[in-house]
Amino acid sequence: VSETVIAMLATTGIGAIWTTCSPDFGVQSILDRFGQTEPKILIAADGYHYKGRQHSITDHVDHLRQQIPSIKSVVTVPILGSHDPIGVTWDKALDTGAALNKDDEPAYVATPFNHPAFILYSSGTTGKPKCITHSAGGTLLQHAKELRLHTDLSEKDTHFFFTTCGWMMWNWLTSTLQTGATTVLYDGNPFHPQTDTLLKMIEREGVSAFGAGARYYAELEKQGIKPAETFDLSSLKTVMSTGSPLSPASYQYIYRNIKEDLCLASISGGTDIISCFALGNPVLPVREGELQCRGLGMDVDVLNEEGQSVIGEKGELVCKTPFPSMPVGFWGDKNGEKYHNAYFDKFDQIWAHGDFAELTPEESVIIHGRSDTILNPGGVRIGTAEIYRQVEKIDEVIESVVVDQAWEGDTRIVLFVRLRPDVALDEALTKKIRTTIRSNTTPRHVPATIAAVPDIPRTFSGKTVEMAVKSIINGQPVNNLGAISNPESLDFFKRIPGITTPKEDSSHL
Repeated sequence: VSETVIAMLATTGIGAIWTTCSPDFGVQSILDRFGQTEPKILIAADGYHYKGRQHSITDHVDHLRQQIPSIKSVVTVPILGSHDPIGVTWDKALDTGAALNKDDEPAYVATPFNHPAFILYSSGTTGKPKCITHSAGGTLLQHAKELRLHTDLSEKDTHFFFTTCGWMMWNWLTSTLQTGATTVLYDGNPFHPQTDTLLKMIEREGVSAFGAGARYYAELEKQGIKPAETFDLSSLKTVMSTGSPLSPASYQYIYRNIKEDLCLASISGGTDIISCFALGNPVLPVREGELQCRGLGMDVDVLNEEGQSVIGEKGELVCKTPFPSMPVGFWGDKNGEKYHNAYFDKFDQIWAHGDFAELTPEESVIIHGRSDTILNPGGVRIGTAEIYRQVEKIDEVIESVVVDQAWEGDTRIVLFVRLRPDVALDEALTKKIRTTIRSNTTPRHVPATIAAVPDIPRTFSGKTVEMAVKSIINGQPVNNLGAISNPESLDFFKRIPGITTPKEDSSHL
């Protein structure tokens, strides 16, 4: 909502530090984050809307105020119009500020380039979230490059990216203001009240640069939506995708059914750098399944396990020299040990990002998945995205998660699929999935076993939590359930015939 952007600009304008969680986070998840960074002022909605329903969070806000001693003031933004707001209301805070500032002019505070401006949080799926602290100058400079040059935004444009305020794409979106372009905000489910809700918004608002997670485009295709036949998308010049690799099928769908004449930019980076390592380029060709180029001024490379640069081979995505949006550190990490271990432990003095990637001869980039979830049957390294690209082609499957499981002295690939309500995982569909994967990859990619599940765990920013599923089927505990937006989805994984044995299942959750 607009109040969030206004509050961020006011905070950074006086040299203070801004940090956010989305209102749909569970209260423990927020405590795990804000409890480490110890904010002085808490600005909170009284609730939020989702799929047409109201969700009050005033109890959460009150609990946070009591549990975090550093909080001195609470400002409530009346999204639901609560009659009993906690602290002062947004309007009251504005009136107080106006009364104190007779000149009605903002008093900006100059800060050093590396002054902390934003604290972002890792997903926290393997432990307490890391408090990644980003500088004012580094963030501003990096975003200026990515928005003005890579995305080609100017004062003539209107930019939208579907994101919560708890994801780094929100920071990226709000930085659009420095280009003079209009920023469009959206609050709620992207498929409510209709599947084409955001498409209507493109037409109504004249959006020229539109972004969403890769799953959004896959779902449009599975729903049979053909935007070009229904909406006036003449304003649209750039479509962006992130969160997970965009499948070749989605590339084809976007050009066939959304618009032929546009720059389709699959982008990749993350919370760690509040920006991108690989992203779009309005003057280069678009190749399906590939990210157009490495970020300008970023010494991005792919290294094999021996630390050698490779082209046309899979390896670790790295950045070999410093770049503006490197974090200034982790909040509370006084000796920098956690920061060093997170990025510089794999290669000496080289940032290892944790992505399994490939640099093509044309210098485009392919992301094959996360390094920590690489599948390794028979010693062959396989990125999870290679399998997801094939499964997404199958209409009966809504989404999937693939992991490896220790099995008879080696590992085997296990695929879980969430199917459409009227579909069952019978022998014919199982064969179809295996054949699709085998025909487009290699026999090594074919899962040893496939199971249907009612839901798949994901983070609050919508990313599939592969590590939680992997832990369960390997008989290991799942750390930090509070980082998962739908932890109840894990219950089904605890006892699946032929995959999870009763002994493995005992009481890890």
